Amino acid sequence: MKTRCAGLLATAAITGLSACSGSTARHLGLDAFQAGQPPLAACYDRATQPQTAIVDTHLHFRPFGGPAVPFDEVMGYLRKTGVRFVNVYGIGQMLPVDSPCTYYLDCPGTPVIPTLKNDFANATSFLANPPDGIHVTLSMTFPDLGRPETVLAGIEVLDTEYPGMFRWMGEVNLVKQALFPNGHEEVPFGVIAEWAPFMAVLRERGIPIAIHSDLGSEEQPTRYLPLMQAVLDRYPDNRIVWMHMGLSRELTTFPATDHIALMSSMLDRHPNLMLDITWRVIDDAYFSREDYQPLYVDFLNEYSERILPGTDFLASSDKDFEVYRSELEVTSRILAFVDDEAFRNIALGGNYFRLLGLDYEAPRVCPTVRVTGVSPLR
Repeated sequence: MKTRCAGLLATAAITGLSACSGSTARHLGLDAFQAGQPPLAACYDRATQPQTAIVDTHLHFRPFGGPAVPFDEVMGYLRKTGVRFVNVYGIGQMLPVDSPCTYYLDCPGTPVIPTLKNDFANATSFLANPPDGIHVTLSMTFPDLGRPETVLAGIEVLDTEYPGMFRWMGEVNLVKQALFPNGHEEVPFGVIAEWAPFMAVLRERGIPIAIHSDLGSEEQPTRYLPLMQAVLDRYPDNRIVWMHMGLSRELTTFPATDHIALMSSMLDRHPNLMLDITWRVIDDAYFSREDYQPLYVDFLNEYSERILPGTDFLASSDKDFEVYRSELEVTSRILAFVDDEAFRNIALGGNYFRLLGLDYEAPRVCPTVRVTGVSPLR
């Protein structure tokens, strides 16, 4: 029996439709990403299937404070939206248990305290009810990069309690300006050298580290860039993911040409660096600007093997499915404009699978067949 794509190839020249047009499945199941699928099996038709990412590499299942959306409910959000792979983040810094706040910005002056609690909660929830149809990667979010002497001890605790379960580290903060009112400070240059013991463990285990490191502020756009440069220069063999491409609410007017030139030079210089394009702030301030969008599309196409997608959704109890769906659509919006190779690498998980060495493969994108006198779909 012919595969879905192979059967449609025979009629594509007549209809002028994409080779896989007419798919009956809106979202691919997890099995469609198994490595070794036949060449025409489960090809992805961008004309009829969602242009949102199937992997969420940056999803916080635990809030800064207060109750979380139940673990199983968040997994339901992923199933409904076609997300099949997820990094399960906690929050490494929590508000005090007696704080009435769920978000640190609502409580300036209240310290956020590094803790293992959220990593324990996520691992326990996963073990209690492993999600059907979703591939989960648990992330260590507890590390305080300003106190590197505590990180190995935390890893050992997780190794003892949940052996082999944590295959990612982050989001961890090198410098996060939004947390300054809550007692956070940028990591001093001299402390970065003291990361060596835990960075060696990450290298040995092939575990990426995802770092939040703001570039700077409106007044000084690259004030904190030397910190990230120091990390990359000192640990060139570690797999490092730069969260949000260094952007933040404190830096929404950095010219796209300057930002893209900077990111390009960093990627060229550091072959183990990848960029995370999560958080709707990036789309609001940069990707969706009419004058900026073509520039970023070209950038994503050129560096398509170095980009990871995600939502940066925070599962606090005041959020629901509609919020997650909206965050996924907004953070994926620019992916509708990238070329097929970039879409396969970023949205369909190719980069993520390679980074973690997973036995999955991004399906090929169905070819668009052009017929004389008929406008192609897409």
